[in-house]
Amino acid sequence: MKKTLLVLCLSLPLFADVKHLSLPQAIKILKHDNLELKIAKFNARMKKLEAEAVQAKNYGRADLTIAAIRSNDALNVFGFKLQSREATFADFGFADFMGAIGQGAMQANGNFGAFSQGLAQNGDSILQIAPNDLNYPGARNHFQTKFSYKVPLYTGGKLTEYGRISNMLYQMSLLDRRKLFNAKVYETKKAFYDISLVENYIVNLRKIIKNISTLENVVKSMQKEGYAKETDLFEVQARKAEAQSMYNQAKLNRELAYQFLSFLLNTEVRSIRHVNESAPMPRVSKSALAMNNLDIQKAELGLQIANHAMDLEKSRYLPEVGAFAEYGSADNHFWNDFTGKDAYTVGVQMKWNLFSGGEDEKEVEKARLKYLKTKDQVALARKGIALKVKKLRTEILSINSDIHSYRTQLKYARRVYENYKTRYEEGMVSISDVLIKQSKELEMLLKLLGAKNKRNTKIFELDSILNRGGEV
Repeated sequence: MKKTLLVLCLSLPLFADVKHLSLPQAIKILKHDNLELKIAKFNARMKKLEAEAVQAKNYGRADLTIAAIRSNDALNVFGFKLQSREATFADFGFADFMGAIGQGAMQANGNFGAFSQGLAQNGDSILQIAPNDLNYPGARNHFQTKFSYKVPLYTGGKLTEYGRISNMLYQMSLLDRRKLFNAKVYETKKAFYDISLVENYIVNLRKIIKNISTLENVVKSMQKEGYAKETDLFEVQARKAEAQSMYNQAKLNRELAYQFLSFLLNTEVRSIRHVNESAPMPRVSKSALAMNNLDIQKAELGLQIANHAMDLEKSRYLPEVGAFAEYGSADNHFWNDFTGKDAYTVGVQMKWNLFSGGEDEKEVEKARLKYLKTKDQVALARKGIALKVKKLRTEILSINSDIHSYRTQLKYARRVYENYKTRYEEGMVSISDVLIKQSKELEMLLKLLGAKNKRNTKIFELDSILNRGGEV
């Protein structure tokens, strides 16, 4: 019952828009509905079936063959009769032979000596007689039912190695699916944090536009009293239009982020529950990295596959042994006297290649070199991933310092703007000075949000490397 409710809950977004979506809920929907993950799941299932198909070859193959044939070909008709166990001397053309012998006996008129002499003189001509029954038989139906079974007894390790390799390829497909899932979790998290950041940006832009509108009203009041120029008002209004344009662009970016999130989840998402703008820094250890990183796991699995591929090539030097058995029956009527006309064949066959012009040696050496190459690739993957993690951590720590600096600068830029606004009202500074300070506030806001976005991106990338997307 609980599983049914869970499925219904996860399926519900397919039929209705989702509002106030939380990140954990989004990950659950991602697992269930993302189209790329569904395709990867099908690919993994096909690899599993391929592995099972290789294992099935160890049990051999049994076939039932039913043939219905009609022919007047002399060879076919004679063979049909033999298979049906119905061949007679007449089928060999003995009627024509016996006719010639009988004619010779009549001419000898009971004289055995004359008969023998005539047989010796005319023997060659008798043997040259083309028997009509053998060469020109009547058309015949032939129905054959045959059961056959073939099984490999020894393949030099080929089937064993094929089975291991195909199973490892299935495991590789699971790792590929897992890596794709981590990538989609990365994109989903980034979409959530991007939306949260852009909405924070929108809120701040609203405040800035409100402050500029307040400044515009101040300029209008001072203009009426003759303390402000018309150009002051124009400068403020131009800045307000610029801020409004940035505000509209931010809303479009938010809409684009929602569209991308909806694409990832294969579900229309209208709103989300905001997340903390700064993603938590993951803990990294060498042991966890070596154990969990999917690229390292894939490289190690590839090394095992290369090792078994080398053993597979070595099996070229060994013989192959198989057994077969056949049982069936044939007649000119379908299933007529089946057991009375049945037959069986059993046997064992060995095939052993003794010479291939050096091809086998070259293939074995090629497999060995590929194994050594893959071994170096595993070492390279380990060092490369470790270096990448160190680089990401260093970059994140550097961005942390930038965020702290931008946050402090933004705080003071707002204070400076308010101060210059007051001084402008007192006639101590120009409107250009006020707007310059307001631009500094906007600049620091953009830098702060950009640094937060960059930091989150690198943290999600680090999570993906550490394989922390959750269970797929």
